[in-house]
Parts: sequence; C-alpha cells; structure tokens
Amino acid sequence: RSKFFSQLLAISRWRPLRLAARIFFKHMSHRLPLKNLDENDHWVAFHHPQPAYPLHILILPKQGILTLSEAPEGQPALYAALFAIIQDLIKEFNLDTRGYRLVTNGGPNQSLPQWHWHLISGEIEEVNA
Repeated sequence: RSKFFSQLLAISRWRPLRLAARIFFKHMSHRLPLKNLDENDHWVAFHHPQPAYPLHILILPKQGILTLSEAPEGQPALYAALFAIIQDLIKEFNLDTRGYRLVTNGGPNQSLPQWHWHLISGEIEEVNA
C-alpha cells in the first residue's frame, strides 16, 4: 500500500507529471489501494500510508483541488462535508479525550499536489529510529 502511495508522491513532485497526478486524484481517488476510514460525497479519509504520528489520517477532497488558495468559493456543501468527516473521525477515535491537531500544508511544505488535511494525534515518531 505505502509503496504505491510513495510512487504516486514521487511522480507528483516531478513538475511535468503533476497534472497527471492531479487528474488521478480528481477522477480516480477511489482506486487508491487504501482502506477508507470515512467517506462522503466530497471527501475521503484514510490512514496515512507513511505515518509520522501514532494516529495520522489523511483527508482528501474528491474534487481535484491543488492548494487551499485554489479552494473553490461558493460551495458550502464542500466545507460542511469536510467538517462532518472531521467530526466523525474525532468521535470514532475518541480524540476529544486524546487530543488532536488538524493541519493543511501549502507552498513548499505541501509534498502532494492535491489539497489535503492531516488529522494527527500523539507525538511525532522518529523516522528510521
């Protein structure tokens, strides 16, 4: 699972193939070989295939949106659905008690050319420790 996602990330970092990765996320996100934790008409959530935290969930829009700055205006259902999926995950994983952070990255901090959110809990784990 994580090998496929790692390859998709590598492809998406190469500028000539960003459009292909973006089209994939817009039209083929259901083909990601990952088990969905939650899904609605606008968003899909799954465990991060390369987690940096004890609980590390990715939440991606089904619509191809490159960055937060490109997020469409005038689509209240899109944002209501985002908060609904986040609230469901907070309840499912008892995060009100455990604590959590919700993060979105942009610019050079965004490793995937698709707007997405990280719902994380716990302390960052050392990679290759």
